[in-house]
Amino acid sequence: MNKTRIKICGLTRSEDIAAAIEAGADALGFVFYPPSPRALDIAQAAKLLALLPPFVTSVGLLVDPEPGLLQRIAGELPLSLLQFHGNEAPALCTSTRLPYIKAVRLPKCGVEPPVRAAAARELQQVFAAHQQASGFLLDTLSAAGQGGTGEQFDWSLLPAGEARPLVLAGGLDAGNVAAAVRAHRPYAVDVSSGVESAPGIKDAGKIENFVRAVQQVPV
Repeated sequence: MNKTRIKICGLTRSEDIAAAIEAGADALGFVFYPPSPRALDIAQAAKLLALLPPFVTSVGLLVDPEPGLLQRIAGELPLSLLQFHGNEAPALCTSTRLPYIKAVRLPKCGVEPPVRAAAARELQQVFAAHQQASGFLLDTLSAAGQGGTGEQFDWSLLPAGEARPLVLAGGLDAGNVAAAVRAHRPYAVDVSSGVESAPGIKDAGKIENFVRAVQQVPV
């Protein structure tokens, strides 16, 4: 069993990048979605990305981006891969030089069986449509918006047969991530609001505790 990798998403400050790297995060995420309190423009992102050392993966998060902006982000910034959170067609996702992962939003616990069944079908449809995706991020369907909602989806919807990497997100924090890793053994876990003191402001102690919680799960 391989170790579960750790991505800290929604970084906006140099000190938070330093804290994530010091704690041992494998990947850092940068948001290019203006409605988000964690959103960056290209100039801001360039300054932050320059702080990353070798072997730390840099991820750009987008939601239904305009094609021209997508090409600028992919072409001007030293990103490792893209993460699409909207209703992007596969053709858009594959239109840059970068590999990508596709996010799928799943319902919270307690929804009616027909809703769960529909979500499971949609998940398989996304898997089938995005044949060139390097992996999939599973997040929570929420009225609060795209990503960083702090809400947990129904983990029983996690598929067992998908060969490509699955990234578990949605409502994770230091208190529940170890249980999630033990139960589902995802390729990676992704956290944003679960390590924050305020939207877009990370807490170094929470980052440290989150990373340690994942690392202490036996491989």
